[in-house]
Formats: sequence, structure tokens, C-alpha cells
Amino acid sequence: MKKVLFVCASLLLIASIVRSQPSVPSIDKSPLDISYYPTDYPQLKTQGKATDPVIARVIYSRPKKEGRPVFGSLVEYGKLWRVGANEATEIEFFRPVAIGQKKVAKGRYTLYAIVNEKSWTFIINKDTDIWGSFKYKQANDVVRVEVPVQKLEEPLESLAMMFEKSASGINLVIAWENTKVALPITL
Repeated sequence: MKKVLFVCASLLLIASIVRSQPSVPSIDKSPLDISYYPTDYPQLKTQGKATDPVIARVIYSRPKKEGRPVFGSLVEYGKLWRVGANEATEIEFFRPVAIGQKKVAKGRYTLYAIVNEKSWTFIINKDTDIWGSFKYKQANDVVRVEVPVQKLEEPLESLAMMFEKSASGINLVIAWENTKVALPITL
């Protein structure tokens, strides 16, 4: 009888320990990604090969098309979009820049867009650490700028963001499905 009680007590103890362990989250369907300018800046810095200082980075989640129509459907025209999935996309500038004709101070911001068929309106907002676009406040906008839509020759399954050098500074290029836009950032 003592052995039975001991086994039962042991099983209860083990069960309570197992239940108290934190559960491991599953892999997100829209993985988090980061792009820097200069490209691969952290690796270059670690290897002692960074020749230019870091200027900007964007942190975003990469949703997939998965057979769905994206622009005009999944991402509705004329409505505010967090430019990705999950948490709202964040852009950080490591020095003052200009977007449109407006100066933007060094710092971390949230990037939103209002997507239309022929143009997107990018919004840089000073609220950060936001999930989705549910708590967006227009009063906290730093700048808005409209950019034209370009068509991609090859469609992209997952949302992608990268920086590229331009004549006046850099562009944040965003591409997904058959659409590409470039947010000009003047240095």
C-alpha cells in the first residue's frame, strides 16, 4: 500500500512539474526579419569589415501570399496597413534623415502605409511597440509621403524589405506579390 501511495504521489509531482514548464511557442507563419543599410551591417561590423556607419534598419514580419490575392484583397486598398504581419513594422534611423521635405530625427518609429493601386502613402509614426495597426494615432505622425507603385516581373511569395543606395541617399524597397514601392530617404 505504501508503494502504491508513493507511486501516486510521485506521478502527481511529475505531472505538476510538467504543467508548470513554459510551453514553447510554435513557429510563426510570418517570421520576423531585419534589413539594414548598409546591407549586412551587423555581420560586417563583427568581422571588422564595416566601412560605413549604420544609417537605418527595418524590423518586420514577412507574411506569405499562399495562393491569396494580396493587394486589393488581403491588404485592402485605401486602408491603413502595418506593412507586414503581427507587430507593426518598425524603422530606426541612426542619424537624422529627410523623408519627403520633412526632417526626421534619429530614433525608432513605426512604419505604416495606405495602399492604393497606383500609389502608397507611407506614414512614419512616433508610437512604437504596437501590435497591428489597431492603436494607430494620426496625431503622432511624423511624416507622410506618397510614392508610385511599380510592377514586378516575377511575383514574390513572401513580403520582402531591403535598402538600396540612391542618388540622394537610400530607398527602403518593399516588394510582395507583383508590387514594388520605394520610400526615398535623403541623407
